[in-house]
Amino acid sequence: MFDLFRRRDRNVRIMLTVLLGIIAIMMVVTLIPAMPNLGNGTGNEQVVAEVDGDKITAVEVQRLIQLQLSSRQIPAEVLPQYVPTMIDEMITQRALVYQAKRLGITVSNADVAETIRQMVPNLYPEGKFVGTAVYAQMLQQRNMTIDQFEEDMRRQIMIARLRDIAMEGTIVTPTEIEASWRKKAERLKIEWVKLPAEQYKKESAPTDAEMRDYFKANAAGFTVPEKRNLTVLIADQNKIEASLNPSDNDLRQIYNANQESFRTPEQAKTRHILIMTQGKTPAEEAALKAKAEGILKQVKDGGDFAKLAKENSEDPGSKDKGGEYTIGRDAGFVKEYIDAAFSQKPGETSMFKSQFGYHIFQVMERHAAGLRPFEEVKNDIATQWKKQRANELIQKASDQLVSALRRDPANPEKVAAEFNMQVVKVDGYSGGELQELGAGGDFTSAVAGLKKGDVSSVVTANNRIAAAVVNDVIPSRPMTFEEAQNRIRDNMTASRSASAVDRHSKELMDKAASTGDFAKAAKSMGLEVKTSPEFERGGTVEGLGTAAYVASAFEKPEGAVFGPARTPDGATIIGKVVAHVAADMSKLDSQRATIRDEIKSQRARDRSTLFELGLKEALEKQGKIKVHKEVLDRVIAGYRS
Repeated sequence: MFDLFRRRDRNVRIMLTVLLGIIAIMMVVTLIPAMPNLGNGTGNEQVVAEVDGDKITAVEVQRLIQLQLSSRQIPAEVLPQYVPTMIDEMITQRALVYQAKRLGITVSNADVAETIRQMVPNLYPEGKFVGTAVYAQMLQQRNMTIDQFEEDMRRQIMIARLRDIAMEGTIVTPTEIEASWRKKAERLKIEWVKLPAEQYKKESAPTDAEMRDYFKANAAGFTVPEKRNLTVLIADQNKIEASLNPSDNDLRQIYNANQESFRTPEQAKTRHILIMTQGKTPAEEAALKAKAEGILKQVKDGGDFAKLAKENSEDPGSKDKGGEYTIGRDAGFVKEYIDAAFSQKPGETSMFKSQFGYHIFQVMERHAAGLRPFEEVKNDIATQWKKQRANELIQKASDQLVSALRRDPANPEKVAAEFNMQVVKVDGYSGGELQELGAGGDFTSAVAGLKKGDVSSVVTANNRIAAAVVNDVIPSRPMTFEEAQNRIRDNMTASRSASAVDRHSKELMDKAASTGDFAKAAKSMGLEVKTSPEFERGGTVEGLGTAAYVASAFEKPEGAVFGPARTPDGATIIGKVVAHVAADMSKLDSQRATIRDEIKSQRARDRSTLFELGLKEALEKQGKIKVHKEVLDRVIAGYRS
């Protein structure tokens, strides 16, 4: 219940979802290749696109690309294909800002500041701003200035408000809400059987002769893939961090240069028991006050405060912790709580009333503001120093590793020593995961097609980077029957099992149709019939899984047979509709607002997509959107190289 006492800003709701992407810039750990150098030109040569004079520069595009790379959303090797899409999205964002301004939507400096405070709490440790110098340094490490970051913020808030207006303008009629509820809350009861492919494997197993015939007819499809013998160089950030040992002198220099970051505000360790009075009648409130006074007396008579809090407090955020909160003066609690925390003597017990109810309250400890001593923060500084230094080493390796290997591919161990990297020999590699690197999709792509002596690009995965030198290439060759027979058996068995399932499914449906008795038809084929409890479209069917597997049954009349329906495990479901149970309309009122918002959200998303496309098309016709192809091509070429 901590946030019960926090002050609210109604605009925060608008901002939360859309700002996460921008805030991610603050959170990423850069583990990326260097940006291509586009020179130091000025004017249009550095402008990729414009929307009514609002310029999208090459540097802004590079920042976005850095974010995508560092969060591993896009592999570096496919960036040239993605850059135009990224720029198109940036143009869309600027077009929306243009339209928002035309509609008179504005964002004040105070709006931006409050959003940063809400969304980037690490700028406000213990509720106190870290200072402009630290703020600027954090952004500088991400290649941004304060003005650039806050302008991005301003744009995103403006876009959020524009989209909020679009949603608020969506009208949903009572009839539509009612129809949606009838569909959503309708329940179904079915009889069903599962025909698993596994059940028919025995009858589907091929003979040796059949497999040999299959091999002769399909020999071209059975080859041993091309393999490579590799020397892989891997830099593990965690291992590098563990190997680094900063000196006390290094750490003291950091401490002395950043003392503002190590200052702590005045703090009070408090505990309380909340007896809620919100929404109570005067008579009920009088009884609750008497209850609070009784608890206060128990505490003053030596009662166990923590035990009484767990038994009586209505603040779920603190009751299980004995009612404890450690706060500063600007913690955002209600005024009465803050006043008591910083005026009452430690050890004293009191009772006061806030807008939420009666608080039985104690100050346990109070600490004056001050500078945390070096010895207290030394380990934290060392941890950050190691991360930063390891990052620098990883970045250096990422930038220079491939060039170093290409200069001396015959001596990868020497290059590995230069960059503090692990050397792993991998023989017969044909794709897949490397134990030392983790998931191998990017690595597989990096070495595919390389010749003997070639060097792969740098791959990043799981806080590691890696590159490989190809020592030898073992060409692909045809498989022998002995090498292929297990695969042939599996292929033939799977195909025949699927055919058997289809055959038995049709047989069951034909029998059920001719006899009119689904259960009897199933049992005659040795199949187990199950009857489900009632379930909704968005629910689950006991023993079967999600109701989506049998969604078609909702459109069938009672007594109808439905199927076949496939499940992810390869089984087939055949069933019969036992009963439709209409939605309970008495529950509609409690769900009306939720259903309305769901319909509005979907319509708003659909409307937003159409609106954005139409807006861009209109601005292009008016000549307000301009793309400078020569700069765009230079950006793409820089990443392609």
